[in-house]
Amino acid sequence: MATITLKGQEIHTIGTLPAAGMKAPDFKLTASDLSDVTLKSFAGKKKILNIVSSLDTGICATSAIRFNKEIGNLSNVVLINISADLPFAQARFCQSNNLKNVVTLSTMRAPGFGKDYGVTITDGPTAGLLSRAVLVLDENNVIIHAQQVPEIAQEPDYDAALKALA
Repeated sequence: MATITLKGQEIHTIGTLPAAGMKAPDFKLTASDLSDVTLKSFAGKKKILNIVSSLDTGICATSAIRFNKEIGNLSNVVLINISADLPFAQARFCQSNNLKNVVTLSTMRAPGFGKDYGVTITDGPTAGLLSRAVLVLDENNVIIHAQQVPEIAQEPDYDAALKALA
């Protein structure tokens, strides 16, 4: 269990984020076209998993927009934004913000994702949603950067995540 905060108030996650050096757990999440997508769907690519509570919140939206911009010129990298938002809402968000470098995936049919990755919030007003976390995976799905953001209202360390891709 990780202890994080929401605007200074202590809350907890169901587990701990997988650490650098570990193999990322596989997942089966829902894409904007309602198809099932697994981690294996991105085989051979480096990946940024931008895990957020909801794209309807300011910081979550900001992180998706910032990562979208930052990876625009990188080759062999995919940005995967994961949240509990419905696929329709995720697609609208990307369309309204003109995000072309983001794959959005929903946990709507996969509540086990939050447990497998240790990011489901277990108490407080956002219980059941995902905590803010960033994982960077190499082409073989080995975690090369992991950040459980300690405060939900704080942006992730973009520079550290992007540096891990180099």
